[in-house]
Amino acid sequence: MTLCSAGQERRLTEQISVNMAERYDCTECKKSLYGQKYILKVENPYCVECYEDLFSSSCEVCQKLIGCTSKDLSYKDQHWHSDCFLCIKCSRSLVDRPFASKDENPMCIECYSNEYSSKCHECLKTIMPGSKKMEHKGNSWHENCFTCNRCQQPMGTRSFIQKEANHYCLPCYEKQFAMQCVHCKKPITTGGVNYRDQPWHKECFVCIGCKQQLAGQRFTSRDDFAYCLDCFCNLFAKKCAYCTTPISGLGGSKYISFEQRQWHNDCFNCKRCCVSLVVEASRQAKTTSSAPTASKTSEPFPSRENSLSNLALPLLAYH
Repeated sequence: MTLCSAGQERRLTEQISVNMAERYDCTECKKSLYGQKYILKVENPYCVECYEDLFSSSCEVCQKLIGCTSKDLSYKDQHWHSDCFLCIKCSRSLVDRPFASKDENPMCIECYSNEYSSKCHECLKTIMPGSKKMEHKGNSWHENCFTCNRCQQPMGTRSFIQKEANHYCLPCYEKQFAMQCVHCKKPITTGGVNYRDQPWHKECFVCIGCKQQLAGQRFTSRDDFAYCLDCFCNLFAKKCAYCTTPISGLGGSKYISFEQRQWHNDCFNCKRCCVSLVVEASRQAKTTSSAPTASKTSEPFPSRENSLSNLALPLLAYH
């Protein structure tokens, strides 16, 4: 912080020569200034007494006027005699020294730091005002104290990862802790997923058909390849003999199989009158001891391994 002296804005001078034919009086009291000390303010002359009454400031400490012959130290519209400009705590003079202010009271840097400045979380020493400090989760460090726990280099403005109570720069964290993606073999630092006890980047775990990300989605697999439901149904599911769309079996739904053809339950209708043959078979089963062979129901896929009724649950994310 910088102090300015009122002596820079006012000029105390003595009259050396005057034209005796003209009057030269104080602007305020009109007394003659011939042979007297005076002060010019905006080109108007004032005697010393009038100037001090009109323009001099009062000292914040002693409340006395700061005369023209005294050094006026000012900061934020406050003024002090040079002898009164002291640290509020230790009473040391602050003239020509850096200082801080608390509740409009001046303090030397040492006292201010001891009272109000943050303490470094690493070395426990005061972080001096004006020095660079690093902050994270409510703690503060000197710039050179906030270092990587592995390489001991200051973090500066680099990205870092916190593990337990320690901080690591990204290269050191990857070397020491990060898993490698099964697909791209690169470290997984954030947002990974786990499938069959193997780590993947979310962006790497995709459907083998359409390349859509599968993280958080329902999916299934065939021959160790992961498929979204649409791709799996289009590639492997049985097709309805009536509507030709895949029979997904989603949610454990059943379908009708007859003479090596399959139908959705809703599609297995009489070709002539459109009556549901599933409903008709169920009604007739109540009045006869044998059910029609056309009403056989089964799961849509040939084996349990490929059955969509055993869909994988959404992936568990890990950090």
